[in-house]
Amino acid sequence: MEVARVVGAWGIKGGIKLKAFSADPQALFSSKRWYLAPGERVLARPPGAAAALPRLLKVVQAREQGEFIVATAQDLDDRSAAEALAGARVFVSRASFPTPDADEFYWVDLIGLAVRNRQGLALGRVSNLIETGPHCVLRVQPAAADAHEVLIPFVDAYVDRVDREAGLIEVDWDPAD
Repeated sequence: MEVARVVGAWGIKGGIKLKAFSADPQALFSSKRWYLAPGERVLARPPGAAAALPRLLKVVQAREQGEFIVATAQDLDDRSAAEALAGARVFVSRASFPTPDADEFYWVDLIGLAVRNRQGLALGRVSNLIETGPHCVLRVQPAAADAHEVLIPFVDAYVDRVDREAGLIEVDWDPAD
C-alpha cells in the first residue's frame, strides 16, 4: 500500500527525506522493506535515470524529523543516489500496518464499500475520502450516471455502522438534503 513519497535527500551519506500520507506513520517504521515505484518527478527524468530507481529499499533506520520522515537504506551510499529517488512513491506490505481499533479504519478499507441509508436506499460506493482537519468526509459515487456525488462526514452522527465483511456502510443520510 502506498504510504509516502520521497521528497529529496537528507544529509550527505545517502539519507532520504519522505512525506508520509498519515499523521501516524507506524507502517513505515515497522517495515524494513519499502517498495518503490516511479512518481511524476521520476518519470520526467531522462530514460537512463528512471531505470536506476531500485524496486526495493532495505531500510536500516527511519525516524520522524519534524513533519517529515528521514531514513537510511542499504546500498544508498551518497547524496546523489538519494537525490535520484526524489518523487518516488513508497509502498509497504499491508501486514506492516498496525491493527486498528474496533472503531478505526484505514481509508483503503473504506474505498469501494457500498453506502446505504437507514431507509435501505443505496446511495452508491465510497470512491475516496477527503481530509478536512476535524474529520474525514466520504465521497460517495452514485451508481446512476445522472446522479451527483454525495459527501457524508465520517462521524458518529451520520455513520451508523461499518461492516467491512459485508462491504457496507450504513448511514443516517437523506440524499435530498
